[in-house]
Amino acid sequence: QVQLVESGGGLVQPGGSLRLSCAGSGFTFSGADMMWYRQAPGLERELVAGISGAGGSTNYADSVKGRFTISRDNVKNTLYLQMNSLNAEDTGVYYCYARMRYGVNEWTYWGQGTQVTVSS
Repeated sequence: QVQLVESGGGLVQPGGSLRLSCAGSGFTFSGADMMWYRQAPGLERELVAGISGAGGSTNYADSVKGRFTISRDNVKNTLYLQMNSLNAEDTGVYYCYARMRYGVNEWTYWGQGTQVTVSS
């Protein structure tokens, strides 16, 4: 059974930092491209950052470039998102997402989400 379990969310003041984690199980973690999405109240879910299976390729939304860093540990089967210089616009539920492709087949999975609130 595939599981993605996020942790590390919480309340932080503007300018502060948080590190999110996503523990994966039930699938070949190193074979999956992994992403962080977020959803703010009243808005659509948006891609924040992504990382390839081996970790050699990353991409970021323009709004988080230079502030957020995505990384992964394929031994611990864990995905991370280091978030610095947080502001109110970063508030939302952050979701871990896994995508595996083999030939023409694709499997995708979502975590349950972790709340991040940036407020003074």
